[in-house]
Amino acid sequence: MVERGADDREEFTRWAHARQGHLLRIALLMTDDVGRAEDLVQDALTQVAMRWPRLRDARPDAYARKVIYHGNVSWWRRLRREVLTSEVVDRPSPDEPVERRLLVRRALAVLPARQRAVVVLRYFEDLTERDAAAVLGVTVGTVKSQTHLALRRLREAAPELAEFLHEESR
Repeated sequence: MVERGADDREEFTRWAHARQGHLLRIALLMTDDVGRAEDLVQDALTQVAMRWPRLRDARPDAYARKVIYHGNVSWWRRLRREVLTSEVVDRPSPDEPVERRLLVRRALAVLPARQRAVVVLRYFEDLTERDAAAVLGVTVGTVKSQTHLALRRLREAAPELAEFLHEESR
């Protein structure tokens, strides 16, 4: 029994090291705040670690995303405000131009938290509407309507993102 616990710890540690950077990117896109993103990822990793025996074969990434999203919602509900802009330093991706990353971050900053989360989950995480709805704890219809509103707002705020979001110019 002790041996299985050690195996679980090693397996979780490998998963956490492999996924930590990706989870931080998701949290940064959702929050636009480095400190809060790091806290959300740490909480998500803690929650996954506590449930690792059940989660290791049942989509731990999905559970971690859900913890990040709900943690962010709880934070801004507690404070009754949303942080719209801040200086965020994130790691450059070698295949993504710096200008595009900055443009995307600025555009996401104009979105309300739920719309920002929907865009991050659908376009950056490539989740289906159903999977995004499960993470957010809403209906598929809500994901569709929030996506529609977010894309309209993004087209208005940054029309140059249309190609990046695979939207046709209108």
